[in-house]
Amino acid sequence: MAVATATQPGSKHNVQVARQAYYDKISKFHMAPLWEVLKDLVTPEPKTDCRPALWKFSDVKRLMLEAGDVISAEEAERRVLVLENPGETGNARITHSLFAGIQLILPGEIADVHQHVSSAIRFVLEGEGAYTAVEGEKTMMSHGDFIITANWAPHDHGNPGKQPVMWLDVLDMPTVNHFQASFASHFDEKMQKTNHADGDSFDRYASGVLPDGAPAHLNRSPVINYPYAKMRPILERLKKTGDIDKRHGARVRYANPINGGPVLPTMGAHLALLPKGFKGEPYRSTDGTIFAVAEGGGTTIIDGKPFEWGVNDVFVVPPWKRYFHNAAAESVLFSISDRPAQEALGIWREGN
Repeated sequence: MAVATATQPGSKHNVQVARQAYYDKISKFHMAPLWEVLKDLVTPEPKTDCRPALWKFSDVKRLMLEAGDVISAEEAERRVLVLENPGETGNARITHSLFAGIQLILPGEIADVHQHVSSAIRFVLEGEGAYTAVEGEKTMMSHGDFIITANWAPHDHGNPGKQPVMWLDVLDMPTVNHFQASFASHFDEKMQKTNHADGDSFDRYASGVLPDGAPAHLNRSPVINYPYAKMRPILERLKKTGDIDKRHGARVRYANPINGGPVLPTMGAHLALLPKGFKGEPYRSTDGTIFAVAEGGGTTIIDGKPFEWGVNDVFVVPPWKRYFHNAAAESVLFSISDRPAQEALGIWREGN
């Protein structure tokens, strides 16, 4: 009796039937064939569902103020509108590893103290008079300030001022949840006790000296607030001396003053000045990057598509998508990504 081979008529169908029967059999043992999915797991270049996107602050502000009419800060715990990546709808994230949202606190409101494993940052967009309290320091919030809430640090927000205040929140929640390592807790009191004046941690740790006995090793910055008023002049000095990167402009990296490393183990941030007429060279990297516009206006071309931005707009560049900036006016861009986590794992890569 002849044995069917791959060259005989009908043999391909027989092979497929036998193969599927085998797959059905091993599935009962909670096993699956790697060869069927290998090309999706090991790709020649990064593969992402994230898409480039931009959120205009004119829209965000209007919708945030409407949120202030329909829910209080107390009811919401945190009155935040999530910036959902259009390729990740329903997943509450702006990149695969990071959450982003816009938070609003109205005059007279308090967002109660709590703590969680996820690290968070705030980049202040609009308004004066509100504060964030972190680990005993109450820091006042002004446009362009970069405020850090490290892993498990107690924090609360309040607005004793007269203006609504809005800021960009970025958290590593998707990363923490990937490891299924999320914890959170609340406190009996609404506000934590603060015994450190505004700017205390910056003056203690970011002035070229360290308190005697300060830890020699700390994987996150002890500074609570990097004020824009102190960061902006540094960018101006870089511009005047011609220290302008052809891709990123005159750029500084927010640093942990203990060891010079990133401000958080999972997230790192930059602030960049783009001179008027700046035409950046193409760049791409494996860290999906969130940008917030502190000053100016221009256009960023992402994966061939132009995104025109102005003050307080937020936009995102997905991993390994080529982009470049063009500045119509002198502009300042804040950016944050998961680069420190990727570098720690040895997987971060950049290119042009």
